[in-house]
Amino acid sequence: MRILPSLALLFLVDLKDDMGEPDFPLTELARPSEHTYKDTDMADEKIAKLALEDGTVYEGTSLGSTGTTSGEVVFNTSMTGYQEILTDPSYRGQIVTMTYPEIGNYGVNEEDIESYQPHLAGFVIRNLSDTASNYRSTSSLQDYLTKNGVVGISGIDTRALVKRIRSVGALKGVISTEELDDAQLVQMAKDSAGLVGRDLVKEVVPESSADWDTQLSDWWRLRRDLGAADTTSQPHVVALDFGMKYNIARHLADQGCKVTVLPGTASADEVLALNPDGIFLSNGPGDPEPLTYAIETIQALLGKAPIFGICLGHQLLALACGANTFKLKFGHRGANQPVQETETGKIEITTQNHGFAVDPESVPECLEITHFNLNDQTVAGVRHKEVPAFGVQYHPEAAAGPHDSQYLFKRFRQLIDEHNVAVG
Repeated sequence: MRILPSLALLFLVDLKDDMGEPDFPLTELARPSEHTYKDTDMADEKIAKLALEDGTVYEGTSLGSTGTTSGEVVFNTSMTGYQEILTDPSYRGQIVTMTYPEIGNYGVNEEDIESYQPHLAGFVIRNLSDTASNYRSTSSLQDYLTKNGVVGISGIDTRALVKRIRSVGALKGVISTEELDDAQLVQMAKDSAGLVGRDLVKEVVPESSADWDTQLSDWWRLRRDLGAADTTSQPHVVALDFGMKYNIARHLADQGCKVTVLPGTASADEVLALNPDGIFLSNGPGDPEPLTYAIETIQALLGKAPIFGICLGHQLLALACGANTFKLKFGHRGANQPVQETETGKIEITTQNHGFAVDPESVPECLEITHFNLNDQTVAGVRHKEVPAFGVQYHPEAAAGPHDSQYLFKRFRQLIDEHNVAVG
């Protein structure tokens, strides 16, 4: 019987787990070895180093642009979607580590971007694929990173890095192809800016307002359970952009809404001047508590029109209602986060990307918790009891990721329609 190498490896691992150390030698494929963590052509590539503030240093190969960059080192557990991750403004100020080992194998294209440019501070992967094998690919990942000035590192033991982050929490770090002295790099990591207390939103918000009319791509039409949006009316949704992903705006437009995007720094008067039927609060980077201008704007908008917030928008909605937020140990980033709705018991597999969360002990009487993250029981959704407003900590637009939660856009549209009927 022929056993595929990957299945043979799983068999050996399972055997070891069930029966202790096997009484026969592991194959070279199954046994971790030195060359497992070094690219074969590494000698021909430029050296790069990743240093953490706790003194840990990893040596690997330069990925993308050369130079030096710093940020909070985090990890994402998605197996696909690296292009969407690179262009998600929520990653501003962060060095993102991909836990999936093979990255770049389907290249990049012009359609799957989530903003006009990459926003993350740096990129860390185990292995860069030499081949970009997909008919939609227009460029290699290496060329894309170089073109956009993204400094990264490949060829390091990303499993060891992620285990360290999970053990001690997210750490500040530095990637460099210029400074290779370990002690100097560690000091640079210690001296770099963290995320707590920083306003990163002002670094990614659009400069002006814009109308959005692009709907979902044909790839989303493959699902037959979505149902057509009501196009007999076109409610006006004003989206406050704190670092919004393009696919969120696509979903809002796909629900038959007229969408106007305003910078997240806009005032309540500027929002209300557009006579919105609904108000959307987008995702965005960093700590929500320093964004006092956004919190005050949301407070003034509560009750004026239905409100829906995602990720940072959810946190800002909770803060506007009197709750507090806190920094998670290492955050939730990936396309496999389980969430449960309290009312129905329904479990959704969700895409998430955040390092802060709403403190459940601080949730005021006017809010009810609607969803919990099943991994750590953190708050994953809230709803206002007195006015039409709700938010979720995860990404129902899921670019990339599972589509379990995209019904929330339809729920928002229904809330708008019900409110319009109620107010005449």
